[in-house]
Amino acid sequence: MAKTHRDRIIEAASALLTEGGRDAVSTRAVSAAAGVQAPAIYRVFGDKQGLLDAVAGHGFQTYLRSKKDNPVTDDPVADLRRGWDLHVGFGLAHPALYSLIYGDPRPGESPAARQASEILSDMIHRIAEAGRLAMTEERAALLVHAAGRGITLTLISMPEEQRDPALSATARDSVIATITTGPPPGATPDGGPVAAAVALRAVLPRTTALNAPERALLADWLDRIATSG
Repeated sequence: MAKTHRDRIIEAASALLTEGGRDAVSTRAVSAAAGVQAPAIYRVFGDKQGLLDAVAGHGFQTYLRSKKDNPVTDDPVADLRRGWDLHVGFGLAHPALYSLIYGDPRPGESPAARQASEILSDMIHRIAEAGRLAMTEERAALLVHAAGRGITLTLISMPEEQRDPALSATARDSVIATITTGPPPGATPDGGPVAAAVALRAVLPRTTALNAPERALLADWLDRIATSG
């Protein structure tokens, strides 16, 4: 199948990003490498930021394929631990792409970063359902995201020979210990009222014993218990 203008432009921009970083992805360089006129880039992507978002999304699919190495198991905490390692490993293997996705401090998230956040939220939700989350899902996801992103960008900024291989593992274990509680799967969770509230809040949408106003009221109570911790 013949490649479209969009395919050629994204591939050219991705190659330039890998070779020279974000600054190398100029409209002139991309149009020359893709064999298209510069106006074609604006017609397809709107502006340079649209092009960069498309490149980030294209590269992020590589990361999603790597997620096959992190299958869902009966231990959601172990799944999160492996997910952290995959995330950091992807960033170190693709530093320019990772910096493009996560290094821009603009408000909001790129589409690729938003997709990654959804994956993380799903993992956190499974921990909550298991009764092993020590805080609200939103707070836990933000903490894991901020720590993982910070560690990865910090390691990327260091010369490879100066990177401490234990730094990521130390941060990972510290964060997971902070957001989780209770015994391993198979034992009875005993994380106190906060973990119990978070677990019940996670499965509340599935209940049929309450009507909508009752579920909303209970959700508010559970949120207050969860945030009190």
